Amino acid sequence: MLNPAHVRHVMKQLNFHHLQYFYAVAKEGSVTRAAELMNVTPQTVSGQITTFEEYIGAPLFKREGKRLEPNSLGQITLRYADDIFNLGNELSRTLATQDVGQVANFNVGIVEAIPKMMVYEVLNDCFDLENRFLLECHEGDFSSLLADLSINKLDMIISDQPLPVGVSVRAINQYLGQSGVTFFVASEQCEHYQKDFPHSLHKSPFLMPSRKSAQFQNLISWFAQVKVAPTVVAEVDDSALLKIFGQTGRGIFCVATAVEQDVMSQFDVAVIGRVDSISDRYYAILPERKFKHPAVDSVLGAADKLLNIS
Repeated sequence: MLNPAHVRHVMKQLNFHHLQYFYAVAKEGSVTRAAELMNVTPQTVSGQITTFEEYIGAPLFKREGKRLEPNSLGQITLRYADDIFNLGNELSRTLATQDVGQVANFNVGIVEAIPKMMVYEVLNDCFDLENRFLLECHEGDFSSLLADLSINKLDMIISDQPLPVGVSVRAINQYLGQSGVTFFVASEQCEHYQKDFPHSLHKSPFLMPSRKSAQFQNLISWFAQVKVAPTVVAEVDDSALLKIFGQTGRGIFCVATAVEQDVMSQFDVAVIGRVDSISDRYYAILPERKFKHPAVDSVLGAADKLLNIS
């Protein structure tokens, strides 16, 4: 058992340099990989971990197969280290925005399946804000964006699914709203498919969104409900590419009704039907921080207006 007096003594002299080495090994699961990440030798990492454990008076890791995993005390230390380094990163960002002439980046992660016109509509007002900043948009799959959010690389994720229950990322869901979907096809084909919609979809070429998207599962359920079986000719992550395939006659596709007019103005497509029972839901996933980026409120307000949230 640790001596309380010794613990108090140790905590007064806690070396955050040692804590960085511990944090790297805990995250990477390996002294070698942590050394590569920190651009030092494995011997340096091992020595720093040993010194840290001597300060504490107890080991912090256990070996599981080829990985080093934090033991029970290590897990407690890791949780505190997460808070310390995340707050440090947040402090650096906050201080940077106070410098005269400094551009504070607004880093937004965008799940691939989100319609690009919707992204434009919710981010466009950010350019008119009084506080100057550089907008950075990062498109990717949900899992990789969450990983970036967890290490403070992102200020927000615009997503078609909420933060999963039980995930270790310290973040909150902000529900943005929902929209029914509109089905489109190349203009010259619309008359054929408008007749007897949605049954006209049966065995017709269909362009599906990525199966990682929430809309994919919604469509599968709806097809079963209305007893139609389209012929899926492609699954496309990128929503803009989906529309390009659609306007060239490669198949039917659907997009949130909230951006229906934008789609029709940019692509040579026509509406063949609308379905409110397929509900695309949208979320902003925000990191838990002391201070949120000043552009976040602008995004939330624009989404509220676009999706008609009361």
